[in-house]
Amino acid sequence: MKTPNKGKKVNKAWLHDHINDPYVKLAQREGYRARAAYKLKEIDETFGLIRPGLRVVDLGCTPGAWSQYVRRRLSPGGAAVGALSGTIIALDLLHMEPIEGVEFIQGDFRDAEVLAQLAHALGGLPVDLVVSDMAPNLSGIASADAARVENLVELAIEFAQSHMKPHGSLVSKVFHGGSYDAVVQHFKRAFQTVKPYKPKASRDRSAETFLVGMGLK
Repeated sequence: MKTPNKGKKVNKAWLHDHINDPYVKLAQREGYRARAAYKLKEIDETFGLIRPGLRVVDLGCTPGAWSQYVRRRLSPGGAAVGALSGTIIALDLLHMEPIEGVEFIQGDFRDAEVLAQLAHALGGLPVDLVVSDMAPNLSGIASADAARVENLVELAIEFAQSHMKPHGSLVSKVFHGGSYDAVVQHFKRAFQTVKPYKPKASRDRSAETFLVGMGLK
């Protein structure tokens, strides 16, 4: 007897949800590369993090929706092109198509040489905001995946501590699961204020949430 192909059913369900997702449709209308732009938009509107004149680093930037949103926020008129008040440096292991006004570095954030390249791009000037949508490739082994998530968040915090202004902020994607409590403690040791936030644009069934750290200790 043939058993149903569960993988195909899951793929069809995801495709159906994706096609009918209001944030996907909104992203298409407003010119964003991914629905993820609205996650950062909600976080920004809740905590008031982004304004013209800031220096922003976008970690795990590909395909570029967060950089697109930041770029519009740093534009005096909120435009996707033209005048820009501020600096955006984006980094990812994967290639990102160019975004006007965004300096892109391709490389692994865990690599010391790539970190040195990012530090060089900053020109010794401190950062106001670090946003991180980084996520590891998951193996399905809970303990190993939890360790990978925790390591990426630790690296993002260390980068913020080394390169951010005292009153700067870090936004990092995290996941509910084995590493969540440890990650929250890392944030609390580094920042004066730590707020968890799950945007409406983040799907209900997703384990992802975001931590916002404000003001370095």
